[in-house]
Amino acid sequence: MSKDVIIGFLGCGNVGSGAWRLLEGFGADIEHRAGLRFVIRKVLVRDLQKPRDIAFPAGVLTDNPDDVLNDPEIQIVAEFLGGEEPSYTLMRRALNAGKTVVTANKVAFALHWHELQKAAKRNGAGLYYEAAVCGAIPIIHSLEESLQANRIDKIFGIVNGTTNYILTRMSKNAEDYATVLRDAQRLGLAEPDPAADVEGLDAAYKLSILASLAFHGRVPFEDVYVEGITHVSAEDIRCGQELGYTLKLLAIAKRNGLNVETRVHPTFVRSDHPLANVSGSFNAVYLHGHACKEMMFLGRGAGDMPTASAIVSDLERAASSCMHRYPTFENEVNPKVSLRNNTDWQCPFYIRMLAKDEPGVLSRVAKCFADEQVSIAAVQQKGDCHNGRVTLVVITHRAGEKAMQRAITALDGDIATLESMIRVEEE
Repeated sequence: MSKDVIIGFLGCGNVGSGAWRLLEGFGADIEHRAGLRFVIRKVLVRDLQKPRDIAFPAGVLTDNPDDVLNDPEIQIVAEFLGGEEPSYTLMRRALNAGKTVVTANKVAFALHWHELQKAAKRNGAGLYYEAAVCGAIPIIHSLEESLQANRIDKIFGIVNGTTNYILTRMSKNAEDYATVLRDAQRLGLAEPDPAADVEGLDAAYKLSILASLAFHGRVPFEDVYVEGITHVSAEDIRCGQELGYTLKLLAIAKRNGLNVETRVHPTFVRSDHPLANVSGSFNAVYLHGHACKEMMFLGRGAGDMPTASAIVSDLERAASSCMHRYPTFENEVNPKVSLRNNTDWQCPFYIRMLAKDEPGVLSRVAKCFADEQVSIAAVQQKGDCHNGRVTLVVITHRAGEKAMQRAITALDGDIATLESMIRVEEE
């Protein structure tokens, strides 16, 4: 005999509409497999008069959050509003009312996870967020349950489809950033205001969540170093390819004891690395655990139906749980035992500069590096001399971030000027 599960939606944009369609079109299969029949009682929208593709039954749509949050029969609330507010406030209200929350909102979740979890535990409610990171890829569930027998020390993630699409086009077709961005916006792969994606913020919210789960300790969003792709040039991509590298916007997290580094920035990876072949708008998470060793998750990281797939899976998991599970680490703003944020990470660096075409210049550049204990692995001169300057590409050996920054600052602008600096991951 099937069990009715009464749910309410907060918002019904692309992902919410996808969840509605999936429950409507695939609901019979879910009922057969899990013995659960989901009934959507109320759907909160901003504008009741807006034309919609879905023919909602009479009385389902509402513009009053209380119709969802104060209905005693609604057991699970699915949040699709996006952004920090009013999403956080409404999710907290739902949890305080004893309702389980399922969300795809990485912003509100990453910033207020500790408060949402506290409200959930206090009121015996569940908090599910698989859809907040990498869409249909089951990385959250894997970290929470399937990989519990592992001590994970490394995560490399391509977790933003927009930037991966842009960098893939730039790499394959030698197109410039602005041209590809405009095309991505035309195709609906980039927002009209793409800042959250191209500046790396979207990936940083997701990395905060992934690193916290993987390392069993709170990794605040504020501790994630963020650098976007807006200054990436086709020339750097081409130079990297000639050296055997592929450029990706990577979300990187590493743990050594209590020391953790978390960063999002353009990164060169070896062209034979599994992440180098993740193309277009696909997402991927590559991790290392002491027992499982290397593992990679690949799939659709965004879009209405892939994300709806994760939402509906969480709905089924929440409705089937006799006891909700929560992360076991101390999820507080200032936990008693906290992970220490390391901002002086170690990696090789790619440096492109314009240098005077005259004897002694390379030795002066090398001295700036050597003075900071930065060792040069390779130097190449690219192209012909223009206006008395040539392009120099330098690959360093593994060096500290702070030492590298000091070396760059010490360069004499009359001798050489920095055009770009890109970090390299060879692990």
